[in-house]
Amino acid sequence: MEDLVKFVQNEFVEKKEMAEFSAGDTITVYYEIKEGSKTRTQFFRGVVIQRRGSGATETFTIRKMSGTIGVERIFPVNLPALQKIEVNKRGKVRRARIFYFRELTGKKARIKEKRN
Repeated sequence: MEDLVKFVQNEFVEKKEMAEFSAGDTITVYYEIKEGSKTRTQFFRGVVIQRRGSGATETFTIRKMSGTIGVERIFPVNLPALQKIEVNKRGKVRRARIFYFRELTGKKARIKEKRN
């Protein structure tokens, strides 16, 4: 049964070519919003907290600060409304899921940048 599900996902779910990113990276996600008959592009810039899942069900979580309030958003990788993903900064973190980042404020909430 699992083989059948994987086969269907590989064949029928279209995969988009997106930039490579991981937890700790600061990215900008451009996605389409439909309001009635109009569509517009909106962006969400923040730090990637986690990537989870695989294949067609893969998602990633982004966190940004809006004033003093933290806002998180979960995006499926294969979302049809996603237009593009830009990697602004590569972050150097030791974990794949940086949930501890939620409690940090001020200077402690900075992530070191990876050196190439």
